[in-house]
Amino acid sequence: MKHYLSINDIDSVNGWVEDALALKKKPLAFKKLGRKRTIGLLFFNNSLRTRLSTQKAAMNLGMKVMIMNFGKDGWALEFEDGTIMDKGNAEHVKEAAQVVSQYCDILGIRAFASLKNREADEAELVINSFKKYASIPVLNMESSVGHPLQALTDLITIEEYKKSADPKIVLSWAPHPKALPQAVANSFIEIMQLKNANFTITHPEGYELDPKVTKNSRIEYDQEKALKDADFVYVKNWSNYKNYGKVINQDKNWMITEKKLGNAKFMHCLPVRRNVVVEDAVLDGNQSLVIEQANNRTFAAQIVLKKMLETLK
Repeated sequence: MKHYLSINDIDSVNGWVEDALALKKKPLAFKKLGRKRTIGLLFFNNSLRTRLSTQKAAMNLGMKVMIMNFGKDGWALEFEDGTIMDKGNAEHVKEAAQVVSQYCDILGIRAFASLKNREADEAELVINSFKKYASIPVLNMESSVGHPLQALTDLITIEEYKKSADPKIVLSWAPHPKALPQAVANSFIEIMQLKNANFTITHPEGYELDPKVTKNSRIEYDQEKALKDADFVYVKNWSNYKNYGKVINQDKNWMITEKKLGNAKFMHCLPVRRNVVVEDAVLDGNQSLVIEQANNRTFAAQIVLKKMLETLK
């Protein structure tokens, strides 16, 4: 059974990117592959691109799609084993996962970090519970610490638009009024490492990410120095890792401007706060790839689902 839970589930990053770009040219080439299959998409948090692109990818492969938004549509789930369920949660994940496995062939889960307890978030209780109790492959549509669909999308976009064999790629922190998870940044770093890319991370001091993720990646605290001669600038806010989930810096000078961007292509996973994370002139300019990234979400999801479908009997 083939899960897609993290970047580590990619067995050939170059091969997957090439296959995704081939699917982009002929998105219905494998329409029969999922003809008798159903995917269930369970959302514990909001979504626009992930929901619609994953649904579109499944439809391109001939699959039927069922969607449930927990918190609105489903019973509140209990994830702790051995708990006495005499409070708010009405159903245990043990039963829920087994029931959904009878209705679907693949299960997608989206569940963000709480940003309250680092150890609990890193345990990935929601997605790991479904993996444990479901009898079908599980797809990570963003979890507490990773967003491997987005990272694969980002690499596809870079490969599509690069003008040299080894472009300089920079991941830059940007200010944001709210505390945001580290999931997107984590998975982007991991796929850059897997690709062995010419890659730099830049952020204010104190915003270091999990050292188990960043490993030996280059970190530069001077944003302008990091951005010099960049070919791609990927911008994302993340909250504090050591002082977990806190916002300790809202320095507006870290916003991306046309001057800072130079000749680089601008990337962001969206949604993005205009004139906080990035100025209008960048987003609306011809160096912005954010819409192209969003389009590639479909083909990242489609190559992942194709790989998963091929493992089913």
